[in-house]
Amino acid sequence: MARTRLIAHALLVLTALIWGVAFVAQRSGMELIEPMTFNAARMALAAMAVATRRRERGTGPAVKISAAVCRNTWLGGLCCGTFLGAASIFQQMGLVYTDAGKAGFITTLYILLVPVIRFAVFRKKQARLVWLAVAMGVLGLYLLCVTQSFTLTRGDALLCVCAFLFSGHILCCDHFAPRGWLLGICAVQFAVASALSWLIALFAETPTWDKLVSAAVPILYCGLLSGGVGYTLQMFAQKHTDPTVASLLMSLEAVFAAAAGALLLGERMSARELIGCAIMFAAIIIIQFQKNE
Repeated sequence: MARTRLIAHALLVLTALIWGVAFVAQRSGMELIEPMTFNAARMALAAMAVATRRRERGTGPAVKISAAVCRNTWLGGLCCGTFLGAASIFQQMGLVYTDAGKAGFITTLYILLVPVIRFAVFRKKQARLVWLAVAMGVLGLYLLCVTQSFTLTRGDALLCVCAFLFSGHILCCDHFAPRGWLLGICAVQFAVASALSWLIALFAETPTWDKLVSAAVPILYCGLLSGGVGYTLQMFAQKHTDPTVASLLMSLEAVFAAAAGALLLGERMSARELIGCAIMFAAIIIIQFQKNE
């Protein structure tokens, strides 16, 4: 069981790495295409990638799926997709009014919101070691992402909603992943998230085929790797670990984003940012000593 938990943790760190590097692709894509159109296209590509995988699995011997599993698959995909799509939309809207560093910090506050919501709504208590790691994670994120005075703006408020919605997504994954068909949930969630973004893009933006082609490379990375692979790994790993621990591990996305920016875009990390990264990694090490509930 401990080995399975460690494998799940490793997959979540890999997920954070994929998502962190995706920030570079997203920055490049935003220079070529509107945010909602970009988001809609990447989610649609992720849905097609997972659906293709489902068809490949279907070429083998038929597997009977119970009515309960089928129901949880569709319901899980709808709920997870609604949270994922809405969170992505609020994140893009918030980025219009706030700088990227501050946005990264507020978005990743889901590492604090997940245990708070679990306790307030589901009465799930967390060990002191977990709260210590979460507090260290928040401090590390603050040092890494926030480089100026912290004041709440319109964009910050939108990103707070985004963080809350991502918390809902993590808790939805925790509930439905063990109860439904994993690939089915992923395919449905991406389709729902894409539909929500397309709905806004068609009214608020001017999507064209030429724009999609110009941003093909970032869309491919964010759709296939960040979406199809990353969120599927998240769903699989959350079958074997606590959602609070999962949220902390996935918050390493901010660290990997900073590192990717330094390596691929020539951005330089300050001493403050390096200290923030070190604190976050220390929190990840501490959380490994926490036993499953």
